[in-house]
Amino acid sequence: MELDGRVAVVTGGTRGVGAGIARALLGAGARVIVCARRPPDTPVAEGGREAFFVPVDLREPAAVGAFFAEVGERYGRLDVLVNNAGGTPYRLLGEGGAERHARVVELNLTVPLRVSLAAHGLLRAARGSVVMIGSVSATRPSPGTAAYGAAKAGLENLARSMAVEWAPYVRVNTLVLGMVRTELSHLHYGDEDGIAAVARTVPLGRLADPSDVGEAVVFLASDRAGYISGASLLVHGGGERPAFLEAATVNHAATADKES
Repeated sequence: MELDGRVAVVTGGTRGVGAGIARALLGAGARVIVCARRPPDTPVAEGGREAFFVPVDLREPAAVGAFFAEVGERYGRLDVLVNNAGGTPYRLLGEGGAERHARVVELNLTVPLRVSLAAHGLLRAARGSVVMIGSVSATRPSPGTAAYGAAKAGLENLARSMAVEWAPYVRVNTLVLGMVRTELSHLHYGDEDGIAAVARTVPLGRLADPSDVGEAVVFLASDRAGYISGASLLVHGGGERPAFLEAATVNHAATADKES
């Protein structure tokens, strides 16, 4: 197995994308630690192997430092850090005030920075790698999640700078995610009909599964990606079909003429 014997930490690894990443790392042979504020409803497991859960509030610097001290004492090394914890509610900029938007930026940008700095010593000793979980929201307008998109843009830039500063001992890359189907998809896309309608807008015809993200993480963490650092890998099913193609009448007219 590609990551046999290596140690990986997945922040926010108890559900959704994070749990999918943790399962893929387990399947690749890694010993996996997942952290979140609350334990998973069921243990995160794959192939008869289970991730070790540690409760941590990543917004508390002392708690983050204590967490990585525990990882070092228990495992003696850290090969892979996946900065997955993040997210945002739907909130327009004029709603809620600047403080609430600032908390979104903290969770999606400051927390990954804090976690990476706390893990750096262990990662450097193991010549390990960091995988940031980014978003297509970093490069397109994100009405309703503007602070989240801004934070993810900053995260991608942070990863590139970190890759330069920490080379050659630690590789740092970003997975840029599109839409992923998780247990919370209904909050973003509605019922099954809504989810199916959204999936049809993706060129590959479906939303990503958390396992798709997990396999990409395994690749970036493995020796196969040994010369990849400072990169952003798109995991978005081909992106989004530009809206103007549906709005423009000329293309539809040309298609109709050919069909007739």
